[in-house]
Amino acid sequence: MARRNAAPCTEKRVALHNRILLGLILGAAAGVTVNLAVGMTPAVTWIVSTVAEPLGRVWLNGLIMVVIPLVLSTLALGVAGLGDVSRLGRIGLTTLLSFLTLTTCAVIIGLVLVNTVRPGAGLDLGLREELMATYGGQSEQMMGLAKGGLSINTFVNFVPRNPVQAMAQGEMLAVIVFALFIGIALTTIPKEKARPLLDVLESIAAVTIRIIEIVMRFAPYAVFCLIFAVTTRFGLGLLGSLAAYVLTVVGGLVIFSILVYSGMLSLVSRRNPLDFFRRVRIVTVTAFSTSSSNATLPTTLRVTEEELKVPRQIAGFVIPLGATVNMNGTALFEGITVLFIAQVFGQDLTLAQQLIVVLMSVVTAIGTAGVPGGSIPLLMMVLQMVNVPVEGIAIIIGVDRILDMCRTTVNVLGDMVTATVVDRFEAGRTMRSEPALQRS
Repeated sequence: MARRNAAPCTEKRVALHNRILLGLILGAAAGVTVNLAVGMTPAVTWIVSTVAEPLGRVWLNGLIMVVIPLVLSTLALGVAGLGDVSRLGRIGLTTLLSFLTLTTCAVIIGLVLVNTVRPGAGLDLGLREELMATYGGQSEQMMGLAKGGLSINTFVNFVPRNPVQAMAQGEMLAVIVFALFIGIALTTIPKEKARPLLDVLESIAAVTIRIIEIVMRFAPYAVFCLIFAVTTRFGLGLLGSLAAYVLTVVGGLVIFSILVYSGMLSLVSRRNPLDFFRRVRIVTVTAFSTSSSNATLPTTLRVTEEELKVPRQIAGFVIPLGATVNMNGTALFEGITVLFIAQVFGQDLTLAQQLIVVLMSVVTAIGTAGVPGGSIPLLMMVLQMVNVPVEGIAIIIGVDRILDMCRTTVNVLGDMVTATVVDRFEAGRTMRSEPALQRS
C-alpha cells in the first residue's frame, strides 16, 4: 500500500515552474544544436514553421483568450472591493507614482549604461548593411504601425464608445477604463442591487482562473516549441555579432532588478527580496518564455494573491493595470536602443535629446501592447523625435525576440513589486486607523 502511494507523491514534487524551466532549457539546447549542425534546411524550416511555432502560438492563444474576461472581472471586483471611491483614488495614486518612479529609474539606468559602454560604436559596418537588407522589409511594415501608434486619438479612445467592440478588438486600455467605471458604479449603488452583478463577475473570474490552470498544464511542451523555433532560426551567430548591445540591455535589466526592485521591496514594502524572487519564480519563467505581459497576467494575478499574500482587492486593481501601463523593462530597452542606433550611425545625441528620450520612453512605455514585439512600433516614434534614422530598427529586429523575453520578465516583476508597495501603504493606514475604530 505504501509503495502505491509513493509514485503520486514523487510526481507532485516536480513543480510546474521546474517543468517549464526544463522545457525552456531543452528547447534552447535543441534549437542551437540543430542550427549549428544543419542550419535552416527545408526540412528544418518545415518543422519550425508548421509544427513548433503553431503549437507554441496555440498555447499562447489559450492564455490570451481569457485575458479580456479576466481583466474585466478582476479589475471591476478589485475596485468594488475597495469600498469607497476615496480609497480607490488613494490606491490609484500610490500605484501610478510607483509605476512612474520605477519606469523613470529604468530609463536613467539604461542611458547611463549605454553612454558608458557605447555598444553601437564597434558594430561592423558590413553586418549593419546585411541586417538592414535582411530585416528592412519588416521595419518598413512596422513604420506604418508606428504612425498610428500614439496620438491625441489614443487618449480620446481611452473611454470606449462601444465597450463590446473594444473587447473584441483587444483594446486593453479601453477595457480597463470600462472595468474601472463598473467597479466605481458598484460602490455607489445599494448592495442589494450590486450583488447580482458581483456574483456574475466572481463567477467569470473563477471560470477564467480554472481555464488558466488547464492551459498551464501544457506550458512545458509549448515553451519547448517556442524557444526551439527562436534558437533554430537565429542560433548564436547573430547574438554573437550584436553581443555588446545585447549584453548592455540584459545587464541594464539585471542591474535595475537587483538595485531598484530589491531596494523598493526592502525599504518600502519591508519584504525580503530573496524570498520575493523565490515565491514568484513561476511568473518569471512564464513571462520569459511567452514574451507577453498579457499572456502572463493570469499567472501573475494568482501568484500575487496566493504566494505574496496581497489582498485580492489590491492585486485585482494593480496587476491588470500594470500589465498594460507599467513597462519598466521596455522603457529601459527603448532608451538603450535609441542611443545604440544613433551610435551605429555615428550620431551623438545632445543632453536635451537624451532628456527627450527619457521622457518619451516613459510615456510610450505606457502605450506599449503587452504582446511579443509590442514595443517596436512605439520605439520607432522615439527614433523619429530625436532625428535618428528609423530604418535602423532593422538592425535589432533579429535579436529582439531574445531581448523581448528579458524585458517582459522585468515588466511583470515590476507589477508585483508595485502590488507589494500598495499593500504596505494600505496595511499601514489600516493599522493607524484601528485605535480610532476601537475607541468608537
